Amino acid sequence: MSQLRQFVAAVILLSHFLSLRAEEIKSSQQPCGFPAIFNFGDSNSDTGCMSAAFYPAALPYGETFFHEPAGRASDGRLIIDFIAQHLGFPYLSAYIDSIGTSYKNGANFAAGSSTIRRQNKTYFDGGSPFSLEIQTAQYIQFKARTGKFYNQGNGNSYTTQFPRPEDFAKAIYTFDIGQNDIAAALQKLGEEDSQAVVISDVVELFGKQITNLYGIGARTFWIHNTGPIGCLPMAMPIHYVKNYTPVAGYLDQNGCVNFQNDMAKKFNRKLKDIVDKLKAQFPDASLIYVDMFSAKYELISNAKKEGFVDPSKICCGYHEDGNHLNCGSKGMINGKEMFASSCEDPSTYISWDGVHYTEAANRWIASRIVNGSFSDPPVPITHSCHNSLA
Repeated sequence: MSQLRQFVAAVILLSHFLSLRAEEIKSSQQPCGFPAIFNFGDSNSDTGCMSAAFYPAALPYGETFFHEPAGRASDGRLIIDFIAQHLGFPYLSAYIDSIGTSYKNGANFAAGSSTIRRQNKTYFDGGSPFSLEIQTAQYIQFKARTGKFYNQGNGNSYTTQFPRPEDFAKAIYTFDIGQNDIAAALQKLGEEDSQAVVISDVVELFGKQITNLYGIGARTFWIHNTGPIGCLPMAMPIHYVKNYTPVAGYLDQNGCVNFQNDMAKKFNRKLKDIVDKLKAQFPDASLIYVDMFSAKYELISNAKKEGFVDPSKICCGYHEDGNHLNCGSKGMINGKEMFASSCEDPSTYISWDGVHYTEAANRWIASRIVNGSFSDPPVPITHSCHNSLA
């Protein structure tokens, strides 16, 4: 436990140092002035893909900020929303959402349940058809078709609703994906592939898609590592077993499952290696590795200090004594019909539905990462195009 406290203290000190370094960079360089942002990921940054492709989200999702379902797995905005806002963009439209959308400042290809590695699961099994490979293919098609129609536009809507052809090379490309790959690997522990083989395969596939995007002109990449999945309340045994007595070493001082977080750390180390390799391979590109694990773990470790309730608590849904109702659903619990509603004040919770974060937590995390405090190199996102610093 003392080692964990030392780790948290080290993270805080390091983020403070990197924040100072980021401020130095910010004062010595001009902002990039990105004309667009293109995002790739899973439900942590899906702004409407899965709601448009399958069944739409329902209340209480979206209740805090949008006051209606907005295709996001939260009560309000996601980290990508705060990033877009910080860069001066409107909230990103999902690529697959055809109603009332504008792609002038970019598009969002992220989709809930998505993975880097293809999974043999349908939407109805908890999977997604939109792996990172498919998201990249969608982007390539988007770029080709908008360029064609833009050049033929002659003042029509294509010139006002889509990026200019020259904007693609100057845009920022953001990534937040891999959590579901780790979850899938954890479900198959002891089966054919070892963790090391799976993780290596996943990060190699990630690197391949970065290479593909680089090959058609992308140059600025803002890459999130994966968060502490062992700290998601739905991973914690307290929501499955009544009067749970933990086995020594199974949980850390925050109630997080150690072996799940350890696997996330292994993935992150491999991801960092592949990012460093790509930096060497593409010296004219800027690749920024963002330590999302440490940012989220800092919040979880300091929940009370930061004004949040115990991080194991879930705002929306019912998950007690092995009985489960997902957020916004109805069901029978002990012979009684129940509706899994949201808590009275989501702004005091870190976890929205046991897997995803609340808007308040997303805002807290976003405010820490956009200034470069958790980045390697320690570059603010507004200055992340400067590859000489990377």
